[in-house]
Amino acid sequence: MTEKTTDDSAMPQRKVRILGRTIHLPNSKPLRISIGVVLVLFGTLGFLPVLGFWMIPLGVLVLSHDFAWARRRRRRVAVWWEKRRRRNGANGEANGNGNGNGR
Repeated sequence: MTEKTTDDSAMPQRKVRILGRTIHLPNSKPLRISIGVVLVLFGTLGFLPVLGFWMIPLGVLVLSHDFAWARRRRRRVAVWWEKRRRRNGANGEANGNGNGNGR
């Protein structure tokens, strides 16, 4: 009899990068979806202490690993942010004084 070995490295580890930090997500799809939905639902209660509106984009980020609509939104925001960052960075360097306000 041959023994089957399970190789966890065969399945890619799901990660979320936020502000330079990497957070590993569970391999279980139902668990990832549950975490994302809970974050979005609790984020709608952002007016309460501890819970906040910051949870909504984080929940969508977690859901983007499993749903195409969330992945498209995440990619669209990433492209927009990069364009904005490059445009603002180029303007600050072009004026030569380094303070970024053009004076």
